[in-house]
Amino acid sequence: MKNKPVLPEEAEAAGRGRLEGRFRHFAAIDWSGAAGERHRGIAVALLAQEDPAPALVRPGHRWSRSEVLDWLRSKLPADTLVGFDIGIGLAHADCGAFFPGWADSPADARSLWALVDRLCADDPHLSVSSFVDHLEAARHFRRHGGREGDLFGGGRGRFRVTERAQEAMGCKPYSNFNLVGAAQVGKSSLTGMRLLHRLSGHLPVWPVDPLPPSGSVVVEIYTTIAAMAAGRSAAKSKIRDYEGLNQALMELGCSPVPGAGPIADHASDALITAAWLRNAAEDSALWHPAGLTDEIARTEGWTFGAR
Repeated sequence: MKNKPVLPEEAEAAGRGRLEGRFRHFAAIDWSGAAGERHRGIAVALLAQEDPAPALVRPGHRWSRSEVLDWLRSKLPADTLVGFDIGIGLAHADCGAFFPGWADSPADARSLWALVDRLCADDPHLSVSSFVDHLEAARHFRRHGGREGDLFGGGRGRFRVTERAQEAMGCKPYSNFNLVGAAQVGKSSLTGMRLLHRLSGHLPVWPVDPLPPSGSVVVEIYTTIAAMAAGRSAAKSKIRDYEGLNQALMELGCSPVPGAGPIADHASDALITAAWLRNAAEDSALWHPAGLTDEIARTEGWTFGAR
């Protein structure tokens, strides 16, 4: 007797079943690539499956990047879905390489992370000055002081496939090769790659690594996607007061958090995204977006929530 074909809706239901209860905790890390050791721009929020609302980890503390690495390696609760607000890769699909014309251009995302960390071995605080100033690498970046590499590509720069998917959702992503401007994410992503390299053997990073059946996992997040799920527009995704924060949290099924008046948008981004991750984690479609191929997973990675 022939096997009965599996209908798409049945496959989706099976996916939901495998994901139900898969994670017990949800963490969101708003990151910073700024110079120096400690950063107001880093915030870590955590939410357990049974918690009424997310909370900041070490509220008021000015995190260093190394402290976040230590927290992930030694203090992360079991079975945590960790959303990390960086780009885990660079554009590759458009040119068939991260750095076309450079003989040492890495073959995949993990090799890219290793290269950035190796070239920046003497840079303190997981910074990346040595990488962006490297004679070959610098040709591909737009840097401060009007310095644009001859292989930057012009315009807004090169984009990953997942960033094009973000655009289709109404977001306005920035190229990770752009290191200029308040909204740039290039240095944040590169410093984050140093951290990801040092997490090797401790935490898998989806989709560079396949989603394992149990344990904690790191995914790339874009906090605007979480804010949109909470009823905000992409243009007004930043929340800087407790009233707006609690409205967003209630949209995501959470209780209000205590507080009144202004709040740093880094903190609100982390809190809202942790709440969104709890809702999104069991959506099998988000783990199987249409544009995510094996090659894209291996090289560019993907933003969790980009469809």
